[in-house]
Amino acid sequence: MPLDQIDLNDDYEISEEKNMSFMAHLEELRWHLIRSAIAILIFFIIAFIGYRILFDKIIFGPLNADFPTYKILCYISENIGVGDTLCISEINIPLQITTFLGEFLTHLKVSFVAGFILAFPYIIFELWRFVKPALQKKERRYARGLIFFCSILFFTGVSFGYFVISPFTINFVANYNVISNAKTDIHLGSYISFITSVVVAAGLMFEMPIFAYFFSKIGILTPEFLKTYRKHAVVVMLVLSAIVTPPDVFSQVLLSMPLYFLYEISILISSKVNKSIDDE
Repeated sequence: MPLDQIDLNDDYEISEEKNMSFMAHLEELRWHLIRSAIAILIFFIIAFIGYRILFDKIIFGPLNADFPTYKILCYISENIGVGDTLCISEINIPLQITTFLGEFLTHLKVSFVAGFILAFPYIIFELWRFVKPALQKKERRYARGLIFFCSILFFTGVSFGYFVISPFTINFVANYNVISNAKTDIHLGSYISFITSVVVAAGLMFEMPIFAYFFSKIGILTPEFLKTYRKHAVVVMLVLSAIVTPPDVFSQVLLSMPLYFLYEISILISSKVNKSIDDE
């Protein structure tokens, strides 16, 4: 092609179009994030106003002897013929506030975590709306139940962390007394951080099958890879469980068990996704 017929602005216009497209995607993502933040803010305000229920019934629930988990343990204990061996009648963990704004900041933190948990289905909905245009019609059909399954797995993990991991760890701390001259007075912030981190971390870790689906869909993950590194994955699960549930070994194993089950489910999901890709 003669040099005088080359439009030097062609590449510039194409580049500008791509840049504008990229900027448009960023703008769209920004609005999805803003709407998600508004949803969190709304539930944050609701949780902040309902502080009585939030603290007395939920946050401090595992400190009460009438907590559902303790009732179930006592029921099991009585029905397997061991009397009240597993019954929990009293939990003595004094909580202290040692900073000037400690109570207010704790109120804000717990309200924010509650807002995030309650708004999680909507956050997934906004994420789905952002990625949906990039998916093909068939892929949209496969991912139709994304919001439902993500929410179910997340709330299952949250419930497991709250009703299983938290009470067992709290009782371990309450009954652990090897230093006779030391008195355990736990800082309120430490207790709150434990509860919130266990609940949120368990909820997010239970999303493992969802991540397996998408990583397999884009070709990053294969069932062979998951099977090959199964033993390594078990070690990682134990390490993560140790980080989330210090220092009770029993609680660490307790959290690792459902994670391993979800890992096996992820292998099946990855196998199915890779098989559907091969069939195409």
